[in-house]
Amino acid sequence: MMDPLPTAGGKLAAFIARARAAGPALPCAVVHPVDAASIEGALDAAAAGLIIPLFVGPAARIRAAAAACGRDLSPWPMIDTPHSHAAAEQAVALVREGRAGALLKGALHTDELMAAVVAHDTGLRTERRISHCFLIDVPRYHKPLMITDAAINLAPDLDTKADIARNAIDLGIALGIARPKLAVLCAVETVTAKQPATVDAAALSKMAERGQIEGGVVDGPLAFDTAISARAAAAKHLTSLVAGDPDILLVPDLASGNMVAKQLQYLAGAASAGVVVGARVPIALTSRAEGAAARLASCAVMRLAVQMRLTRHGGGA
Repeated sequence: MMDPLPTAGGKLAAFIARARAAGPALPCAVVHPVDAASIEGALDAAAAGLIIPLFVGPAARIRAAAAACGRDLSPWPMIDTPHSHAAAEQAVALVREGRAGALLKGALHTDELMAAVVAHDTGLRTERRISHCFLIDVPRYHKPLMITDAAINLAPDLDTKADIARNAIDLGIALGIARPKLAVLCAVETVTAKQPATVDAAALSKMAERGQIEGGVVDGPLAFDTAISARAAAAKHLTSLVAGDPDILLVPDLASGNMVAKQLQYLAGAASAGVVVGARVPIALTSRAEGAAARLASCAVMRLAVQMRLTRHGGGA
């Protein structure tokens, strides 16, 4: 049976090209890469000049997986750990020691990796809430589309949604979008206490107007159709700087965001990349069902995010 997931689409390929030109490759800890997709994604990203991989996990299993897919790991360093939990902790320690500037998830559960990332004393927290961004190339949409948060925050409150918006806008700017347009998705466009997500959406819009969320244009509540389609917005007599042209869709909760992203992948033929932002370093958090192409695109997005952070702080890549 043919795998319905596509390879990296043209819009994501453009980010790969930009990341390759952004400067030296990014040292990256590849966490528990004990399957072919994890190894091939990391090595493809290394061949593209995006990352310098440091493989972290059970060495015998990593080498066996590499041999099974005919790939050579001898040029790259490897840190042996007994299991995936230890691999996640060791990878985070490499970031804290300055030996890695990003993390690439291998064949382990998201919860296992993120537990090490958010650990209170030894993790990678910042003043921001950590969140996830899907970057999706939908064939029928005219530009890349970001969906957030569909992987980390289960039921975010208003303050968390504000950080999710800030993280996504910052990532959009890193990807070359001068002033990202963010649509706050709800089931309806009207503000009603019966649907608390609409109240949050209105508050986020006002927060952006007042400078509490900077760098982008925020509008909501918007239903999916009015967010994506200017014609639908006009039919409902909505006046919006975002409707019909968003760069970012901010969803009300993880379940809705995860369903939107995966529906676009599996039913609309969308290609995707996935990155966690808001931590000390970006984290490529691709699904275990996705292949090497998604990991390559995610590494490109990480590389661009790091480049923007270095530029803001006056450093080099």
